[in-house]
Order: sequence, then structure tokens, then C-alpha cells
Amino acid sequence: MRKVNTSRFGEIEIDEKRIVTFKDGIPAFENEHEFIILPYDEESPYYFMQSLKSPDLAFLLTIPFLFFPDYKFEVDDETLEELEITEKTKVFYYSLITIPNGSIRYMTTNLLAPIVLNTENMKAKQIVLEKSKYTTKERLFPNA
Repeated sequence: MRKVNTSRFGEIEIDEKRIVTFKDGIPAFENEHEFIILPYDEESPYYFMQSLKSPDLAFLLTIPFLFFPDYKFEVDDETLEELEITEKTKVFYYSLITIPNGSIRYMTTNLLAPIVLNTENMKAKQIVLEKSKYTTKERLFPNA
């Protein structure tokens, strides 16, 4: 177990086996390599991805298929190899959420650059989809 200080959750104790590692960081946060993914609450479709290095850095995530059941994309061979993905059933996909001006009604998620996580080794990468119809600001509640 490892203790981590966070500004949002205070001091938390985490299981080392649950640490998500981004070898190259994530775009705009290349020096951030270790995170823990925490559920917002038990019933929620939202998660926090908390940096283990920077107490103030936590991203809001969701599983994109919950909001976009037709969301489809291919993970390139280089990423499959880098993350050592051998079984697609051991992979989780997340997308980053933005809450413009704090308005939940206008929340968007980034479908252009999903996070791919191999749950067997906890290696992850945010990939940018080539020639995609998706954008970085897909509304979660388009009719709100």
C-alpha cells in the first residue's frame, strides 16, 4: 500500500497494483506518469484520474460507451504492442470530461483521444484517433 496526498480527497491509501502508468505521460502533462482511477461514487458513470505526483491534478473521466453506444474505433498495432495488449477483454477505455464554466448541463467528453488501459499490467496511453469523425468536445447531454 502507498499513501498519496491529494487536494480533492486528502490523504488516500492506494494499492500499488492499481496504479495506472502512462509511459510518456498524457498530452500537455508529459511529466505525469502515475495515476489512480477512483470512482466518483458507487452508482456513478464518472471517475477521477488522480495524479500521484501532483496533488492538485485530477481529471474527470467516463466510460464513453455508456453515453455513446455506437462509439467505435481501432487501436493501432503500435499501441497494442506498447501496452502489451494480448486480450481485448482486458482493456478498459475512458474519455476525459470537460465541464465548461462549471455547468454539468454542457459537459463534453473527448472522443477523439480516448484513454486505453490494459488492466492486466495497468499500462495506459491516451491515443489520438486518425481520420476520425469524433471531436474533443462531444456533448454528454445534447438535449439539455
